[in-house]
Parts: sequence; C-alpha cells; structure tokens
Amino acid sequence: MILHTIDWIIIGSFFALSMIIGIYSAKSSGKDTTSFFLSGRNMPWWLIGISMVATTFSADTPNLVTDIVRQNGVAGNWAWWAFLLTGMLTVFVYAKLWRRSKVLTDLEFYEIRYNGKMAAFLRGFRAIYLGFFFNILVIASVSLALTKIGAVMLQWSPVTTLLVVSTITVIYSSLGGLKGIILTDFFQFIIAMIGAFGAAIYVLDMPEVGSLSNLLANPIVIPKLNLLPDFSDTEAVLTLLVLPLAVQWWSVWYPGAEPGGGGYIAQRMLSARDEKGAIKATLFFNIAHYAIRPWPWIIVALASLVVFPDIASLQAAFPDIDKDLIHHDFAYPAMLSYLPAGFIGLVVASLLAAFMSTASTQLNWGSSYLVHDFYARFINQKASQKELVRVGRLSTVLLMLFAGIFALLLQNALQAFQILLQIGAGTGLIFILRWFWWRINAYSEVSAMIISFLVAIYFELIHPALGFEPLGSGTQLVTGVGITTLVWVLVTFLTPATDEATLIKFYKLVHPGGPGWKRILAKVDDSELNQASWDVPQGILAMLLGTIAIYSALFATGAWIYSDYTNAIILTSTSVIAIGLLLKLWNKLHIE
Repeated sequence: MILHTIDWIIIGSFFALSMIIGIYSAKSSGKDTTSFFLSGRNMPWWLIGISMVATTFSADTPNLVTDIVRQNGVAGNWAWWAFLLTGMLTVFVYAKLWRRSKVLTDLEFYEIRYNGKMAAFLRGFRAIYLGFFFNILVIASVSLALTKIGAVMLQWSPVTTLLVVSTITVIYSSLGGLKGIILTDFFQFIIAMIGAFGAAIYVLDMPEVGSLSNLLANPIVIPKLNLLPDFSDTEAVLTLLVLPLAVQWWSVWYPGAEPGGGGYIAQRMLSARDEKGAIKATLFFNIAHYAIRPWPWIIVALASLVVFPDIASLQAAFPDIDKDLIHHDFAYPAMLSYLPAGFIGLVVASLLAAFMSTASTQLNWGSSYLVHDFYARFINQKASQKELVRVGRLSTVLLMLFAGIFALLLQNALQAFQILLQIGAGTGLIFILRWFWWRINAYSEVSAMIISFLVAIYFELIHPALGFEPLGSGTQLVTGVGITTLVWVLVTFLTPATDEATLIKFYKLVHPGGPGWKRILAKVDDSELNQASWDVPQGILAMLLGTIAIYSALFATGAWIYSDYTNAIILTSTSVIAIGLLLKLWNKLHIE
C-alpha cells in the first residue's frame, strides 16, 4: 500500500490541528492543577460525553473487536458488551455522588471516606499502582495496535510509529491539559467515526466481498453472525454470555468501565459543571459506545474472514512484516490497506485520532494521580500550583516513554484485554459497596488490590511455568473473583472500622443514603445531616430501563443489517418504549 500526496496532507493537517489546540489551551490549563486536570470544572456535558466516547475508541478497539469476531463470532463481543450494566449503574447511581464529593481525582476519595495511615497508604500506593504501572499497560496495549496500523498503512517500523505519534500526543497533552484533550477529542471523534463507517462501506464493495448480502451469505461468515452464543455449546455460553453478565460487569475493574465509576470516567464527571452535566455526559457516552459504534468494526471483521480466512493468509499477504505482529487482530489494518488514495489518509488519520484521544486521556489521568495523590500528598506538600503543573507535564512525558517500551513486548490486543480483566478481578464489588456500606475500610481495598494482582500473576506466569494445563479465561476470572472477594470480606471484619467522625463527615458531603448507613446515622441527629430520601432503588430501575433501551438499539441495528425485519421492528419498538419509561422516571431522581 502506497500513501499518496493527498493522504500525507490529510495526516499532516490532523497532526497540526492537534498541536494548535494544545498550544491554544496551554495558558488556561497551566494556571493550577484544577485547570490542568479538570478543565476548571466548567466543561459542558455534551463535550465531556464526546470526550468519553473518543477516549474509549482507541486504536486497539477495532483490532480487539476484529480479534473477537474472527475467533468467537459476533457473540464474542459480550466480553465487553456486558460492561454496559456497569456504565448504566454509574449514570444513574454514582455520577452524582462523584460530583458531590468535589475531589480532584477519584483517589482523593480514600482520604475522605477512610481515615488514618492505611487510608493515606492506599491513596499513595494506588497512585503508583494505577497511575504508573497499570496505566502504562493500558497505553502500551493501544500503542501495540498503533504499531500494527503503522506497519501496514504507513510502512513504518514500530519504533518509528511510536516515536512520531507519541511525541505529538505528549506535546499537546502536556501543554493543553484536560481542556486541550477534551477539545482535541471532539474533532478526533468526528474523524474517527467518519473513518470507521467509511471503511465499512468501502470493504463491502471489494470484489472479494461483493456486497452486504453476499457477505452475510458467505459460508465462512455465517457461523460467526449470531448475536448470542450457541446454547448447545455449554462452554461457549458460560464463557461468552453467562460469566460476563453474571460476574464480570460488577466484579472486575477495567479502564472506562469501573464498577461505581472511577478512573478517567470519574475525571470527566468531576470536570462537569454540575450533577446534571455529569449524568448527561455519562449517559451519552454509554449510548454512543454501545449502541452506535460497534457495527462498522464488526462488518470489517466479518469481511476480513472472506479476504483473510486464517493467520497464514495474513502472513502470506504481508511477508515483509514481522510474523510476531500478525495475529487475528492484524486483520483490521490489513483490510484497510485496500482503501483508495485520499480515503486512506482519512482512515489513517481516524485511527491515529483514536490512539491519540485514548493515550492523551490516560496520560493526563495517570499524571493526575502521580502529581495530586503522590507528589503533592507525600513528597512536597508545599509545592506551588505552578510547580505541580510542571511535574504533571514531566510525568506525562515519562509515562509515554515507558508505555512505548512496554508496547514492543506485547503480541496482540486480546492478550492485553485479558490481562487487564484478570488483574482487576474481584475488586469491583468494593467500588460498588463502599459508598453505601459504612463497614468497608481501607484494609478492604488494600487486600483486594494485592490479592487480585497476585492471582493474576499466578495465572499468567507461575501456573504455566509449573507445567499445569492452562486454564480457560472464564475459569481464571471466576477463581480470581472468588478468592479476592473472600479475602477482602474477611479482612473487612477482622480489621478496625473507619473512624465515626470521618464517616459522618463523608455522609454529610455526599449523602449516599440507604440501610448500610443506619448504624452510623443512629448516633447523630438526623436533622444535622439534612438527609434526603434514598433514590437508589429508582436509580437501579433507571439503570435497567437504560440497559434495555441500549441493548435493544444495538441488536435492532444488527437485525436491520441482517435483514431480519421482524426482530428489527420488535427490538426497535422495545428500545423506544424503554426510552419513554426512562424519561418518565427521570424527574423522580434527585439530581442537583
């Protein structure tokens, strides 16, 4: 594949625009840490929502979907579709709680919810654990996808691709802070979506594919089309459907889908003007992420099975590329190599935009942990705001450097996805319950974090080294969740509870409500707490209605594409009814 002059002009213009926005935002973002990490808490909800969507559309996302579809069919996407439940719970229960907390990062939460040295340790340890190590793994996984895109579409080596794109990303991220990132995300998202839909339309016209109807009738493709796994295959049903819906969504901490909110999603909610803005932004994100975006990637993935039915055919088509880079996820950039001049430049720019939006968010988010929750909290409590911003910019550069190095060690996107799931297995329930059950303490969180990490290390490194038969990802997930949950529950009851004064102060600030706080509230005059009625039951009902609406829209789209008009009409109607009920319930939610 050869890029023409028009393609390079489009790519160069995209890079230049990103830099201009970073420079434009530099002055306002450099005032203080609130400006650099939260855009002054004054961003409109629709811009925040688009930024969330842009961030979750990373360079590895279409590669991951392609990997899943080629190996497990369309139904394999339940591995991430199940996280919609987490997202909707965040929208209707946790978004307003985060906004009320008034923290700068979600790690600051630990020292308003817990007390003592263990709370401080948890905040500092998690700042390094997530802000540095875990964050590097996330950025490395999207950088891996970037290197494969660069190899096929730019004909660059992995080192060259990372050096050029990462340098530009670091410059505008470190200059513009979160404001620059959110503004850049806006146009990056538009470019990314035009590229994704345009690529899907084009590949359907390829001679090898013919048309959408020909694609769906292809014998290689037909077994991959089902939206649900084959129920006669017990193992597939358990792995692809039951475990994600029954266990994974509430038990696993995963970037962008944290139970109870958190990470860069919390950062975006905290940058909103008010509770309504936080809720609207998160709702928009879930609608766009699950109901709008998946199908262009799925179509390209299905078409890739026709053009490249196996890995051997991929390797034969790209003999000059390192075979270690060619796995099923390589099929997505391989399909894009057939695009015409001009459009190739747009699609390359869209994939670079996907990488840069995700990487810039991860860099700013990770830097906020390292600066606010580690450096300013433990290293130099007297640091000026200007100094903290400088440290934030330096840490942004270092994070990208380490992530780029680690990216060269990974092999495929699905491998990174499974590692991330396993590391966070079993910790999710704490993030859901800690707002509503006073007894959870800092020891609970520390023990869960350590055990889940050790279990992941065992399954990834020690278990194979001992010569045991490898365990399936589902078995590893359930085992990790079970062990981690058992440990943190035991630790909770065996360690001292959080100081009552801290708990009361937290309750006054956030007003979580519910029976889990009765023991604490019984010791205080209710009028002092200005306790409002508990609306979590209504929030859970709204979560269920929202989930039905979005899943119905997602599968209705699939039914229309498959020309299954009866189911398409039923699913579309179901989505419309659920939306109507949700709007009727909206006013009963206590939103400020």
